[in-house]
Amino acid sequence: MHLRELGRSGLMVAPLAFGGNVFGWTADDAASFSLLDAFVGGGFNLIDTADVYSRWAPGNQGGESETVIGKWLARGGPREKVVIATKVGMGLDKKGLAKDYILRSVEDSLKRLNTDYIDLYQSHKDDESTPMEETFEAYAQLIKQGKVRAIGASNFSAARLARALDLAQAGGLPVYQSLQPHYNLMERAGYEAELEPLCRERHVGVIPYYSLASGFLTGKYRSEADLSKSPRGGGVKKYLDARGLRVLAALDQAAGRQGSTPTAVSLAWLIARPGITAPIVSATSVAQLEQVMAGAQLKLADADIAAIDAASAA
Repeated sequence: MHLRELGRSGLMVAPLAFGGNVFGWTADDAASFSLLDAFVGGGFNLIDTADVYSRWAPGNQGGESETVIGKWLARGGPREKVVIATKVGMGLDKKGLAKDYILRSVEDSLKRLNTDYIDLYQSHKDDESTPMEETFEAYAQLIKQGKVRAIGASNFSAARLARALDLAQAGGLPVYQSLQPHYNLMERAGYEAELEPLCRERHVGVIPYYSLASGFLTGKYRSEADLSKSPRGGGVKKYLDARGLRVLAALDQAAGRQGSTPTAVSLAWLIARPGITAPIVSATSVAQLEQVMAGAQLKLADADIAAIDAASAA
């Protein structure tokens, strides 16, 4: 497996990340352990979660995903072989990136994850009410203590990310080494217009979420009738238009030529984009995960990339 450096963090990761939002929600402990075993067994190593996953599920309070990962490590998951990324800043008790909140939250995450350190600690959402310097001071303390190896940002605008990078570098403080934006074949304009050139210029690694557009790019939703077959159907209805159908047709054609699937082709397109380090994608079964992992092994022809680009243009 060819590894890529995440920004300039020194963290080397395979070109796909597993999205841990399903742990403790649509994947129970046993299923989660099987998925993690298969993912790492396939040569991949980046596992992304957050301290609030999966708070939205009935009966959950947040932290369930981290707890599942911690249980997996306790039963023999190879800590030295994985890069664990989690996030802070969207908790129920105090949302934001204040120093005291970060220092308190990291201890909870470390305990749930059953580890002494977090490889990538990410600001889950920008917090304009807290001075950026204060946030970076918290991260500097955690890095000095060995509790965090590198930091990243999620859901930041280009202007705010640029300011954060400038402030940290000028002050000799920890610098965001990664960005987690919403980006896929159906959601291109917001990222490509400003964030993509900024991240490439400043050597910020990019690990996009919703890489398969909530499942639309797998090809399972092709009509209004398909939307009712899944609880996620309502979230992809907006993609079921002329442009969406063009994208699916281009993916089908490329998959046919490659002997692959729309899922793998979609991810291969993302992996081939300049500046992308590792798209984040979830799965709830090993069979789904195998299709996902195939995307990292698939090299698209230039003609296929051009056709997919043309179909997905806004």
